This record gives sequence, C-alpha cells and structure tokens, in this order.
Amino acid sequence: MDKLSLDNLGRHLQNLRMARGISLSQLAAAAGIAKSNLSRLEQGNGNPTLDTIWRIAVQLEVPFSQLVEPMTSPVEDEGVLVRLIDRGGDNPQVDAYWMSCAPQTLRVAETHTPGATESVMVISGVLEAGLEGHTRLLGPGESHSFPADHPHLYRTGDAWATLLVTIVYAARGEETL
Repeated sequence: MDKLSLDNLGRHLQNLRMARGISLSQLAAAAGIAKSNLSRLEQGNGNPTLDTIWRIAVQLEVPFSQLVEPMTSPVEDEGVLVRLIDRGGDNPQVDAYWMSCAPQTLRVAETHTPGATESVMVISGVLEAGLEGHTRLLGPGESHSFPADHPHLYRTGDAWATLLVTIVYAARGEETL
C-alpha cells in the first residue's frame, strides 16, 4: 500500500474512532489487534492486512468500504488484491470491489456485519468460493451468492483469478441478530 493511501486510511480511521467515542485501547481489544499496531495504523504507518481492516470495520460498525474509500491503491494481502470500485449510499448499502487472486491462494475471509450478502462473479480464471464446506467452483461469467456474515473462502488453482465482488449490507433497521 502506498504512503498516501496509508496516511488517508490512518486519518479516516482515527476520525471514525473518535466520532464514536471509542478509545484506541477499546478498539484494539475489540478488533483483536495490538494497541501499538492500531496506533501505527492511525499514524499512517504499518501494513494492515485485509483481515485487520475487516475486523476494525466490524467493530466500528461501518462497511469495509467506508474505511478503504479514501485509499488510492488496492489493499494487498498474501496474494489477494482488492480495490473498491464504488460505495453505494442507498438503503441497503451495496459496495462493489475488483479482486485479483494469485495462483494457489486460499483466502479465508472474516465475517462481515450481520445480514450481509456477498456475490462473486469471475471475470477470468477459475475460483472456488462460498461458505466453508459449501463452496462452488466458478469459471468466467459464473457467479455465486452467499451469506457473508459467516466464514467464507476464495481458493484459486494454478492461475490468477479476477473477479467482481458485491456486498449487500442489511438494510438499516433490519439487521439480524
């Protein structure tokens, strides 16, 4: 991640945290990360993983896209690159991402906010995706939707896979428990 993106992410994260009246210690503990790592992230340093950003977003009760929106470069983590394409502002909120996965990549994704649904459409390559134990093998032009508030995965074979990912969040006021 480039320095400008890290700086923007850090400022944005700190503003969201402070607007909610949450201390650095509280957010770090709730997200399961070290306070020093969160502090470095807010200062525009470090190299946060996708999972770290997801856990912070869940604890702040904001969509992942709200944290990464000000970033200019894709988030990269262990063979997976993710870039926000668009962040909807309607109810329910719908976010769209471009994602590219390196060959022989297994990505087990963090659970999203309650009631979220994820849809994946493969652009190129072959990808196994879905809930753990209930995945589908997808090729170009094929898609699969599943509840994103459960652990889910993406697995590639011997070649890169490129996909579009959309996340539909529960409509405000209709979150599931």
